Amino acid sequence: MDYPELVSGILRRRYKRFLADVELADGTVVVAHCPNTGSMRAVNVPGCRVWLSPSTNPARKLAWTWELIELPRPEGGVALASVHTGRTNAIVEEALRGERIEPLAGYATLRREVRVGDARRSDARRGDARLDFRLDDPRHGTAFVEVKQVTLQEADGHGYFPDTVSERATRHLETLAGLAADGHRAVLLFCVAHTGIRDVAPAAHLDPRYAETLRRVADAGVEVLAYGCRVSRRDGRPAGITLAGCLPVSLHRQVHDAGVVD
Repeated sequence: MDYPELVSGILRRRYKRFLADVELADGTVVVAHCPNTGSMRAVNVPGCRVWLSPSTNPARKLAWTWELIELPRPEGGVALASVHTGRTNAIVEEALRGERIEPLAGYATLRREVRVGDARRSDARRGDARLDFRLDDPRHGTAFVEVKQVTLQEADGHGYFPDTVSERATRHLETLAGLAADGHRAVLLFCVAHTGIRDVAPAAHLDPRYAETLRRVADAGVEVLAYGCRVSRRDGRPAGITLAGCLPVSLHRQVHDAGVVD
């Protein structure tokens, strides 16, 4: 997925959930739209360089959208993290259509934002649930895919999801488990939109119910995949973001004050 020509600035603050003050190179402070409803734990870091996309729509209230943040790596240099959760499904769809996610290659058709009620038999109470993608093929059958963006890197260096308590994410796991019980292929795909993260685990220290549910549904047949992202540059600016290689997932990692225990 290509970006428009991005403009850099320094993050001053994020506030009211959807707003961010960013100081541009000439000293001007602009208000940018923050397209992220989450806690943004570890990626809301005032003083870091951020990248904004401009809008050419005169009807828009805010002329800028916050796309990326540069975060210092412990070993030196910077990592880039996408804060724009609305980009995540586009990144994954591009990879699915290009058959660059090997475990999900070979399906004939793809649909986005699908209701799963008609596919469910075991739990009508969740009949109106929505998942991100449905893949169909005469040979492979049907696969349902739910995508979650990962940008939380804790002090131990590992990646985690979610970055706060998420009842909605837990409900998605239950929906996937029901589909798997009904004989469909059900897949949770972590899109790791942070170039410094090398593996993923459920954030039991932030949402123990989610972590417990993920372990349970994985045992019940839900597939769990994680893929990193690559950010290309042109003339020193981020030019595009694409899904990169497969990353390991650890379902049992625990974070403690003294460190991490697998």
